[in-house]
Amino acid sequence: MVTWSVHSLTRSREVKPLLVRVCQVGVTLPMDNSSYFNLSIFLNIGPYRYPAFVLCLLLYVFIVCANLVIIVVILRERALHEAMYVFIALLSTNALYGSVGFFPRFLLDILSDAHLIGRPACFAQIYVIYSYAFSEVTILGVMSYDRYVAVCQPLHYHSRMTSRRVKQLAALALICPAFYNSVSIYMTAMFPLCGNKIQKVYCASWNIAKLSCVTSAITQIVATIAAAIVSFLPICCILYSYSRIVLLCWKSSSMFRWKVLQSCLPHIISIMIYVLTSFSDTILNRYELHDLNPLLAIIVSLEFIVIPPVLNPLVYGLKLPEIRTHIVKKRLN
Repeated sequence: MVTWSVHSLTRSREVKPLLVRVCQVGVTLPMDNSSYFNLSIFLNIGPYRYPAFVLCLLLYVFIVCANLVIIVVILRERALHEAMYVFIALLSTNALYGSVGFFPRFLLDILSDAHLIGRPACFAQIYVIYSYAFSEVTILGVMSYDRYVAVCQPLHYHSRMTSRRVKQLAALALICPAFYNSVSIYMTAMFPLCGNKIQKVYCASWNIAKLSCVTSAITQIVATIAAAIVSFLPICCILYSYSRIVLLCWKSSSMFRWKVLQSCLPHIISIMIYVLTSFSDTILNRYELHDLNPLLAIIVSLEFIVIPPVLNPLVYGLKLPEIRTHIVKKRLN
């Protein structure tokens, strides 16, 4: 077998005129056979990479430990084997899932000078991060339904939120995002690409779609509608549930309002955290890198991956007395 180098090809009398004509007409050669992507938003921080690595490692360890504490406490205490706490444990499990899909690679990139990632690894990271993001909102959606039944229909709570119904809602919250992301990633992987630079610190399907040599309006419309269905149905469920809860509280006593607020406040905080961080990331996708400060772009792109896994276990561990009591009891023992 004879192996041709690029230098020998350019010296060939047959190939060289072809290359000249291609350059003259300005044709962009597709790069869909490229075996890697370049995460081009990383900054060269020199010796500060080591303190940054330690800080991010400590943050990752905290996320893992804090969410594991919530999961273990809920699994071990039979008094916490209720729908609300099962969904909280599911939320912490999803946080661990998303963090494992992001932090190990991110920590290596901090210490590395070249931020290249292979195509299979890139699409695997897209699947993990985006399924984490969509699962977060679907889990919050089923949690809002649980709060609605507990507050507005308390006499029917145990008959409606049975263990079987909880399993069905949990499966629905995980399967729908997984199916959507599988189809979305398959369609994205089929695009012929005219570049390999991703302007983020992790792989994102929107950034890869912008590298496509061709644009398909039908594909974009279908992807947008599917994303809207996966995202906005849980949001509609949240809005409906809390509109009914607010309406009931408006007609009830102040003592009843206080009890409802104590029960629903952690969930409301989690919803606000998710909405703010995901909205920031969505807005960031609409800008080019040269229009923003690179450090600001990095911070904003990390918000929805880092902030919910950090704050959710703190919110539920500190605000809900049932979980807080069992955590303190374990520490004393």
